[in-house]
Amino acid sequence: MKGMHATAINEKEHTTELSRKKIEVITQNWIRMLSIKLGWIYDFDKIIIKYVKIFMGYNLLKILQRHKDTIKSVRFSPSGLRVVAPSFDTIIRIWDIATGEEVQNFKGHSDWVLVAEFSSDGSIIASGASDNTIRLWNVESGKELITLEGHFSPIWCVNFSPNDKYIASGSFDETIRLWDIHSKKEIKKLRGHFAGIRSVQFSLNGEMIVSASDDKMICLWDVKSGEMIKKLIGHHNNVMFAQFSRNNKCIVSCSEDGTIRIWDVETGKELKKLEGHLAGVSNVKYFPDDQTILSCSWDTTIRLWDVKTGKEIQKLEGHSEWVRAIDISSDGNTILSERFQKKKITIFELIFCHKNVIQNFTLKKILHMFE
Repeated sequence: MKGMHATAINEKEHTTELSRKKIEVITQNWIRMLSIKLGWIYDFDKIIIKYVKIFMGYNLLKILQRHKDTIKSVRFSPSGLRVVAPSFDTIIRIWDIATGEEVQNFKGHSDWVLVAEFSSDGSIIASGASDNTIRLWNVESGKELITLEGHFSPIWCVNFSPNDKYIASGSFDETIRLWDIHSKKEIKKLRGHFAGIRSVQFSLNGEMIVSASDDKMICLWDVKSGEMIKKLIGHHNNVMFAQFSRNNKCIVSCSEDGTIRIWDVETGKELKKLEGHLAGVSNVKYFPDDQTILSCSWDTTIRLWDVKTGKEIQKLEGHSEWVRAIDISSDGNTILSERFQKKKITIFELIFCHKNVIQNFTLKKILHMFE
């Protein structure tokens, strides 16, 4: 029996080693194929990911891109095939995920661009900048469509309503403003915060807005009336980001106090406090299933948390500098992170995950230098 058991183990190890070798060969060929302009490259990408998941369970791929100026946010397109990032060089850029190449850029802001994000159909980008303006851009043509003016301090956050008819913006002038895209006019000004606004987000039904501020508060607003519904109080330092769960029942927030908190929308009460980061938490996001939370921090780590238990599931380490921004693709299979390196170099990392788990294994690294 011992001999049979040893033979079985040897056969398993041999099979695993063969699988590893096959995956290495396939991955190397896939990397080479990235430079070939073929229509089926996106499908081949999916085949590779599926192959890796089935045979190895490894599904972490890092694509590193270096940008020689400061970037404060990163966002996926709705399709998950592109990424938009604004920069302190006043330019907004779109990158293609499959090739890692810049495919579009937008020029028009006269000062640092702090935020940019796609509309729900991916055809328009809204950006906010230190020139106190919000601008809308046509993704395909790169042309500016609208300039919205009214804020008198830098704009740190913008968000499209689910139907793409409105935009919410938050500024260091301590106001949130609602804009009608069709009429190009400000329709509401939301007052109630006592410091700069770090983030704004519509609920998925479009009826509420959640805002996070340096006044340590999270506020809920009624979109129709423009009135404040609730204040969520508990953080002890600047609140960097707040987001609704997809079912609109909960809100997750993160703060410079090093904590992540989950709140009940109905009661306004704190449900859980997630602790583990060793420094301020710069960004936090729900996975699409609302069961897992992703966070990044100035402690140089990215962490995953179980919503039900409030416990840390996984910690992704290895960064030498702080991680400032993250995003999750709409299917939940890809994570994008942005971290700041010395000499004002920004590095983007693309991470494939499966069932909300990141395996700490790198298949390949691709480095693009933007001189």
